[in-house]
Amino acid sequence: YVSGPAVEKDYKTRSGRPLSLSEISAAALAGDRHAQGVIDLFLDSFARGIANVINIIDPDLIVLGGGVSNLDCLYDEGVKRIGTLVFNDELATPVVRNKLGDSAGVFGAAVLALQG
Repeated sequence: YVSGPAVEKDYKTRSGRPLSLSEISAAALAGDRHAQGVIDLFLDSFARGIANVINIIDPDLIVLGGGVSNLDCLYDEGVKRIGTLVFNDELATPVVRNKLGDSAGVFGAAVLALQG
């Protein structure tokens, strides 16, 4: 549910038209009801997943990576939704965009490979 291909597939299923993740995000802002429904489900799934991680592990920080992390809605509406699902009265765990771009996972894997 929380990946670019899943969002794109959901949009195509709902609308019959293929769009990229960034196009779906823009279409949602422009009032496309299919795109709005897709983004709403995406944000709900994202918030539930991250809230579960916070509730179970209580990390100091959540760093988002990959192409989906480029969606600005994660850092406003997404964080707002996480705040309604955590066990605490407020969301104290920062949710931030990575600083290494879409390939942050590749950099991390390379570091792990060098250490092993």
